[in-house]
Amino acid sequence: MKQWKKCSALFLALVMLLALAIPAGAVSPQEDLSGHTIILHTNDVHGGIAGYAAVAGLKQAYLEAGAGVILADAGDFIQGDPTVSVSQGATAVELMNLAGYDVAIPGNHEFDYGYENLKTLAGQAGFPILAANILQGEDLALEGGTAIFQPMGAEGATVTVGVFGLDTPETATKAHPDKIQGLSFLAGEELFACAQAQVDQLKAQGCDYIICLGHLGIDAESAGNRSVDLLEKVTGIDVFIDGHSHSTLEDILAVTDGTGKVGETYLTSTGTKLENVGVVDIAPDGTITTENLTMDEVTALGVTPDTAVADRAAAIQAEIDADYGTVFARTEVALEGEKENVRTQETNLGDLIADAMLWQAGQDNAEVDAAVTNGGGIRASIAAGDITKKDINTVLPFGNTLYVVEVTGAELLEALEASTYCTPESVGAFPQVAGIQFTINTGAPFVSSESYPGSTYGKPAQINRVMIQTVGGQAFDADETYTIVTNDFLGAGGDTYYAFKAATAGYDTGLPLDEVVMDYITAQLGGVVTAEQYGQTGQRIWTLSYDDVTAQDWFAGAVNYVTFNGLMNGTGTGFSPNTAVTRAMMVTVLYRMAGSPAVTGDNPFTDVAGDAWYADAVLWAAQNGLTSGTTATTFSPDTPLPREQLATFFYRFAAFESGQEVTSSGDNLTGFADAGQISSYAVQAMDWAVGEGLISGTTDTTLSPKNTAPRSQVATILMRYTAD
Repeated sequence: MKQWKKCSALFLALVMLLALAIPAGAVSPQEDLSGHTIILHTNDVHGGIAGYAAVAGLKQAYLEAGAGVILADAGDFIQGDPTVSVSQGATAVELMNLAGYDVAIPGNHEFDYGYENLKTLAGQAGFPILAANILQGEDLALEGGTAIFQPMGAEGATVTVGVFGLDTPETATKAHPDKIQGLSFLAGEELFACAQAQVDQLKAQGCDYIICLGHLGIDAESAGNRSVDLLEKVTGIDVFIDGHSHSTLEDILAVTDGTGKVGETYLTSTGTKLENVGVVDIAPDGTITTENLTMDEVTALGVTPDTAVADRAAAIQAEIDADYGTVFARTEVALEGEKENVRTQETNLGDLIADAMLWQAGQDNAEVDAAVTNGGGIRASIAAGDITKKDINTVLPFGNTLYVVEVTGAELLEALEASTYCTPESVGAFPQVAGIQFTINTGAPFVSSESYPGSTYGKPAQINRVMIQTVGGQAFDADETYTIVTNDFLGAGGDTYYAFKAATAGYDTGLPLDEVVMDYITAQLGGVVTAEQYGQTGQRIWTLSYDDVTAQDWFAGAVNYVTFNGLMNGTGTGFSPNTAVTRAMMVTVLYRMAGSPAVTGDNPFTDVAGDAWYADAVLWAAQNGLTSGTTATTFSPDTPLPREQLATFFYRFAAFESGQEVTSSGDNLTGFADAGQISSYAVQAMDWAVGEGLISGTTDTTLSPKNTAPRSQVATILMRYTAD
């Protein structure tokens, strides 16, 4: 009896544990679901093939529970991992056939291996691949835009479900242009009108529910063509199953004020790599619920993975592991390739890939100056430790090749301005570089009056955000011609890089990018990615955010310089270039240049409080002969600094640095009509500053020595004084 009670307690505990593992609101296949319509959905699987067996098992479980079931995918299923990319998607379609998919749509990555390849896969698929907004001429590029299903429950309850598909218009620039020739992707208002037409058509055909499978996403970079944008304009869609942005249901809730709906339409998405399976339940009374299930939660529902699917997925994985699993190198540091990082900032993995491109191109072309690749082409990180061929292929899955272009400096500027138009917001075009140093001012506006041909991206009307400091180790020249190695996708004008496509000269080397990276690691790095070389980024890309400075401003380069060298800081959201520099600000800058040494002693000036932010700087300046104050006992810290005092501070600082008297020719003020207005104490300093090229006239014949010096002038003089 006691033994029975013990077993019973264990059984009840196990039941409670399993009950806790089942997500709240999930429709359990252990219930009688007669009359229910279940739509299982996936998106952005990207080669996560191990999950297909559970998806197939879940479909079978719901069918056995009496529900009518539709299994759908919202795009990007043939690329992302060698298990599917090596076969150019054939293995993905094979597994989806085995799993019992009923319908799918193409994502932008379905075109990575070309339109003809996608048509071949569509012929092999045991399910329709729908896309209502992809045209070849005036006709649909694929077999259809809509499909109608009548999934029947165990008791014969039938509803009619209409499904239509939409692919992101960004495919026009996110897919290799050469691989989508002749295709057009309806965008904006045309996309919305297309969607409304599909809804109206399906309703006219007697559909009870309308489902849109859309590979549109909710990312900011897709604004104007996102699912949330479309649902503000299109009515009659009951459920929009989304892809492209790898969003989870939690992400959807965040952009829909916690409702999971836009207007009357439910919006849902499952993330990526089959981390979740989406479940839409249409109850007999018409109530709709949306839920995501993790693979653990699928197991908790008592679902048995499909054996045939699992066996075939394992066999495919084994084939890849045998070919790609060999260790060929190692890395001492984690190499950063996460989407949110490689699309917003320089990373060490971006540096490594760009370095490899530059190295390889230099083997054949000694004149190559720099490398540029897109962050969106980097699809994974590499953990510290062993590196396999599969690791590199997972990072670089697109089969890209090295492409060499010759561009002017102005064209290179255009490409970098366009590719960082929304930084710090994520964008796939974000450049990872080698042989280039440049800055991005994220506070400056991106100005565009037209889009690139056939693109959703804007052409810069002017260069406001980007300044290039060096290319190939030399000072940047907008009129110079540079040889840039990139990838064939960008060379053909992919993403925002139309300036590369329009270049006067360019050619494809045919060298696979993933093989180039492996060769670089083995031949150039000796098989080890060291912490010394790639433990940190190479500081090739600098970002700042000033809303009152653009690249067009004469002082922009100086502002960049003093900011990144820690000589001057911003003033809130801006730099305040026209604000006068005070005496306290000036001595603080010089104090920083001296290394901010520790000081002791009493401050000789009664108007400098001991706890003032500039107190140490003033004491240091007084002790080292840089200032004697405006009187014997006052420093006047808040007084704006005249240009003649500015010159004097630098003159005295130069003497302090050199440890000896600084001299000047005495004839550098000739030709300035107002030279006589210079105070006697400042004449020699002004003569020296003009002779050294630190200070120039406010006009050809005037020095304006009594004018106050704005922050932009001080930044410029600091750059001239300290730059090599």
